[in-house]
Amino acid sequence: MSNGMKKRWISLYVENQVGVLSKISGLFSGKSYNLDSLTVGTTEDPTVSRMTIATVSDDETFEQIKKQLNRLVEVIKVIDFTDIFVRMKEILYVKVKNCSAEDKVEAFQIAETFKAKVIDYGKDSLLLEFVQTATKNDAVIKLMKEEFRSIEVVRGGSVGIESISMMER
Repeated sequence: MSNGMKKRWISLYVENQVGVLSKISGLFSGKSYNLDSLTVGTTEDPTVSRMTIATVSDDETFEQIKKQLNRLVEVIKVIDFTDIFVRMKEILYVKVKNCSAEDKVEAFQIAETFKAKVIDYGKDSLLLEFVQTATKNDAVIKLMKEEFRSIEVVRGGSVGIESISMMER
């Protein structure tokens, strides 16, 4: 990532209405901004949803993105998570398929190392659940691809909240 390009995170409070998600994703695609991750769910107030968006951009483009998001009627609040202390996690499922007994032992060791849970288990496969930072999940996927012949990966996208103490992501 050269010329000022870096990973950015935005958290949005939006009205929980039909069409808001497509309007926000449309804003990104219409400007040819790529969404690395977009996660959305309702908050303690059922009329409000919170989105966590990850993108890669330079400073100028990112400022434009935030301004355009702030202009949308359905957007209540935009929070730039890029340079503040945030607790951020992502869920990752990895299914190891067609595995031998030795593969299973290796998968259990990886699960233990990364504090994952084995949530399903069959004769020749198993399913692992990881809840950690996107960076750690990237490392897990790389390792699993190297170690096993056949894996299936599903990622849930990051969610984040401002930290109470001064701990980082």
